[in-house]
Amino acid sequence: MVFQNNVLSGAAGSGTTTYAIDQSIRFDAASDALMYSPTPSSGKSFTTTATISMWVKLGKVDGTHYLAGAYYGTGARYDLLMLDSSNRLRADGRSGGASASTGTGVTKWTTTQVFRDPSAWYHLVLVYDTTNAVQSERFRLYVNGARVTDFATAPSYGASELVYWFGKSSYSVLGSFWNTTGYADSFYWDGYIAEAHGIDGTALDQDSFGEYNSSGIWVPKEYTGSHGTDGFYIKGADASDLGINSAANGNDFTLTNIASHDQVSDSPTNSFCVLNPIMNMTYQYLTPDVRDVNLASQSVSASLNNYAIGSMGVKSGKWYFEARYPTLPALSGTRVGFISLENASSNIGGNSYGKEKVVLLSNRHTSGAFSNFEWGNGSSYPNTSATSQTPFVQDDIIGVAFDCDNSTIQFYKNGSTFGSQFDYSAQSNAVDTSDGDTYAPIVMGDNTNYTNKVVLNFGQDSTFNGGTTAGGNSDGNGRGNFKYSVPSGYLALCTANLGS
Repeated sequence: MVFQNNVLSGAAGSGTTTYAIDQSIRFDAASDALMYSPTPSSGKSFTTTATISMWVKLGKVDGTHYLAGAYYGTGARYDLLMLDSSNRLRADGRSGGASASTGTGVTKWTTTQVFRDPSAWYHLVLVYDTTNAVQSERFRLYVNGARVTDFATAPSYGASELVYWFGKSSYSVLGSFWNTTGYADSFYWDGYIAEAHGIDGTALDQDSFGEYNSSGIWVPKEYTGSHGTDGFYIKGADASDLGINSAANGNDFTLTNIASHDQVSDSPTNSFCVLNPIMNMTYQYLTPDVRDVNLASQSVSASLNNYAIGSMGVKSGKWYFEARYPTLPALSGTRVGFISLENASSNIGGNSYGKEKVVLLSNRHTSGAFSNFEWGNGSSYPNTSATSQTPFVQDDIIGVAFDCDNSTIQFYKNGSTFGSQFDYSAQSNAVDTSDGDTYAPIVMGDNTNYTNKVVLNFGQDSTFNGGTTAGGNSDGNGRGNFKYSVPSGYLALCTANLGS
């Protein structure tokens, strides 16, 4: 299981934080999302010193995904940063000596460390300093403030080697690799990017962009230096124009398949819950089909159920999230709720549901009407009829208010309570959340209508990936962006509320 890791979550951790980042930009690989800089002058020389800094949060980890890169078509010269198919960071480049000639070799730094935590924010800094007299200092990589020294592949970087991030007619690209004219874009990034800096002509270290807080956690730090002639600073603060370049040169980026709703509240300062794409919780051991950068789930088979689990768990408190159904056939057993992680097996499903402790809402079950409120106490999993209500329909938004302290749950339909509050602790075979277990959100797919899709909002995007207008409602701590008002006393599942 991969869950929230305080050390890897930047300023989401506890301790004193002096610089806050309020948003990030979502890059959905399925939408071929990217952004790219204006083309530098063809007469501008390449540099030998440069720095790239950005905070990233992973989406799918199912193959090669390019975070950023620059490509100069003449001579096939390039530099890039990727997460490879083994989930290792890799910085590639084309070497050719201290000239603008065709590249004659390939540099490739590949970490031994793998990156698979979907709940973590990682701070990445690449430093190019090819005029440095010490060969080992000509390329440096930092992750969360620590220099990476253990590489699976680590080439020698020649003296005064050219860096292609800035200069001549090469674009700087976020979310992909190739430039956008004459070459096919490829290997799109799936995840989130925040506070992206490109420093043209200066080699800086990690402490220009981050610092350790009072709890010893690496957190963002405001960068106050220059970005150089063709550098960039993409922070995504203006949802109406996410490509604004806040560097002094003002060279705004062009957006491709990135819209205003791709500005989300998830950030290195406050990391929100998402669905976990690598936690196997599917009947017959199928991996969940997690989509929309870990904020949607869809069943994967007509004969098998599908389960997707949230990346953050709780042992106490009151918690709220929302689910929207953009596709909903006439018959559907799609459910949302919470599950005990201590009792969750890797093969939940069938009729017995193993040892799971779950609290679920069954949506428009076989009769087409809201019929089942379900729970399990670890030994049995009965279906219990709920008060007859108007069935959910396509585009309805379901609010889930889970009281872990008092073993109750309340569901909302489009902002209004859906029947009375369910006190499952009083029911036969019910869950008692005073057991000290950790409970996480769960989405259960349906094996009859497996094309059903559920889009979730844990507080980072009340448009549900552009499916509806934003709500703008926060919890009692002023956190999150929900479509409807958050019930009093309930909070968004995010690190700022979890105190981690």
